[in-house]
Amino acid sequence: MWIWALWIFPLLCKLSLTALPTKPENISCVLYNGMTLTCTWSPEKETNFTKYIVNATCEYIRKSFTCTSTSSTAASCTFSHQIIAAPDNCNIEVKAQNADGIIKSDITHWQLNDIVKTIPPTILSVKPVLGIKKMLQIKWKAHSSSDLKYILRFKTVNSTHWMEVNFSDVKTYNLTGLQASTEYVIALHRRTNLSRIWSDWSQEKTGMTEEEVPHVLDLWRILRPVEVDGSRPVRLLWKKAKGAPVLEKTLGYHIQYFPENSTNITEMRTTNQTLELHLGGGTYRVSVTSYNSLGNSTAATLRIPGVHEKPFQCIKAVQAHLVQDQLVVEWPCSCLEVDTWMVEWFPDLDSELSDFSWESVSQAKNWTIQQDKLTPLLCYNISVYPVLQGQVGEPHSIQAYAKEDIPSEGPLTKVENIGVKTVTITWEEIPKEKRNGFISNYTIFYQAEGGKEFSKTVSPSILHYDLESLTRKTSYAVRVMASTRAGGTSGPRINFKTLSMSLFEILPTTCLVGGGFLMLIIVAVVSDFKKQNSKLALLCWPDVPNPAESSIATWFRADFKDKVNLKEFDDSVNTEDKTLKPCSAPSDLIDKLVVNFGNFLEEASTEEAGKSQENILGVEKNEYVTAPYRSDYPPGKSFEGSLVLTEIPSRKSQHLYSGMAEEFCSEAKEELPCSGQSSGPDHQCADRAPNPYLKNSVTTREFLRLE
Repeated sequence: MWIWALWIFPLLCKLSLTALPTKPENISCVLYNGMTLTCTWSPEKETNFTKYIVNATCEYIRKSFTCTSTSSTAASCTFSHQIIAAPDNCNIEVKAQNADGIIKSDITHWQLNDIVKTIPPTILSVKPVLGIKKMLQIKWKAHSSSDLKYILRFKTVNSTHWMEVNFSDVKTYNLTGLQASTEYVIALHRRTNLSRIWSDWSQEKTGMTEEEVPHVLDLWRILRPVEVDGSRPVRLLWKKAKGAPVLEKTLGYHIQYFPENSTNITEMRTTNQTLELHLGGGTYRVSVTSYNSLGNSTAATLRIPGVHEKPFQCIKAVQAHLVQDQLVVEWPCSCLEVDTWMVEWFPDLDSELSDFSWESVSQAKNWTIQQDKLTPLLCYNISVYPVLQGQVGEPHSIQAYAKEDIPSEGPLTKVENIGVKTVTITWEEIPKEKRNGFISNYTIFYQAEGGKEFSKTVSPSILHYDLESLTRKTSYAVRVMASTRAGGTSGPRINFKTLSMSLFEILPTTCLVGGGFLMLIIVAVVSDFKKQNSKLALLCWPDVPNPAESSIATWFRADFKDKVNLKEFDDSVNTEDKTLKPCSAPSDLIDKLVVNFGNFLEEASTEEAGKSQENILGVEKNEYVTAPYRSDYPPGKSFEGSLVLTEIPSRKSQHLYSGMAEEFCSEAKEELPCSGQSSGPDHQCADRAPNPYLKNSVTTREFLRLE
């Protein structure tokens, strides 16, 4: 048993390691030029080296042909040195052989007439026919077979759209229905009537149709605001109409314009495709024609409305969307009679209309433009105008991007109104040239220090947002992201810190603390006032002495008091005149005054022995007394001269002093009246010698009174 197992095991291993070649399938054969047979099959490549043997057995000639190839070349084989010609029927078999074995394909049957492939035709010339417009004549080299079918394709230069025509068994073909003054590209291919395989396309040839008068132009205008002098600048624009010959020759343009309902026509010629006019405020008619050596084109006309004219309304809305690599603009219309529209577009920049474009649309309510004709990431203003018999209606506009991307930069962010738990985030709009698309939304990202990041999304019309439910006295980082359809870009990150206390918390606290201090001050003041010797009370309300209780009332007893009382509230005294006038006194007046003053001192010392010398003189606060003598005068010197009161503190004191002076002067007049012997006003009273019984001699003093 073990011996049999040992003998069979190597055999099984050898069988498992065997890798036969792949069976050839999908065999296809072509008879080139009616004589050379080539066959192909799949697979095209083998992992191991493989040899292919193709056997062809023809029924009519009863011969077999063999062709060999290897896997190092393509999976095909050509019977190059053996003539196999139609008509005939052949059986094809392909063998694949490698080191591990041989495998055969299925046998396929081929009718050689069905697989004939002719060589491509050779075009000799493409020329216009003299005197026949819009036609080209194509000639090519004849083929040996006369039973052939042809396909001719053609297109204008710089176009990608081919057009085809079919014809049979001819050597020359007249291509009609073309545009004048247009260059065309021509190519041909053919096959036999019985074959199903077309030849390759011939080499391309170009030709140009004859010239004719120019086609009608497309005409448009740009209306500018009225100037100070009343003129209105109008910019006229024209170009070849859509579908006009690309190589159409034009020598110049003829422009005419005139006010409506007027025959005053203004004409001019130019070779440019734009013209600046200065028209009035009324309605004008404008026409432009192009001309060449063959004649003039049909005139393109346009009506320029008046300044105050209201255009007719027709378009309800305009929509723009992208379809593959095209921008499509559509608009619904309520005016069935309008079939011509003017579409204008230009970049939405703050500059002049240097990149202004426009195009006429007829018999349609949509307009399409290739994306590669528009600048990507740039916003365009697109306007659609209805045009009816040269009269332009009210436009409808929309903005669109040919291609959108994320913004080039994010919005600049600011923080305002920082509170305890709230803050206002504001940001600026991104400049138009850096948006790269329509802003779809703004997203505010905010994160506490060491915390989780949160976000809020708002519409593109909002440029501020109030964050709430924040943590007191916490640092936050915030950023704002602007998003388009393609994605978003964040602005710079900024930091802020919430407050520990708000204004509404500070005010009550301040009021409570201030109120407490105020209550303490009031309590302290009241308690101080309740004390017996309150310094604060003396400071606010100082002690003012009562003049009625003054000791000066005891100087002349009742007579003096009566006189003082009579003079106390006398308002007839002229207080404006403060000058003291001298009066004349008798010669012994000084002696009497001295005696009386001595008696006064004796009485005062008896009655007020406990009082001080200051009280004896009757001098209290803010009170002054003028003594009848001056101790600072030297002995033997006269008292004559003016005695000036240096301070008169109160009206009562003034009345008192004036009363005393009048009393003394009156007594002097009774005893020794002054006579006219006085030398003048300076001499008031006679000099008096010192009384011998006085201890200290005094001189005569001049008494003064208030005038």
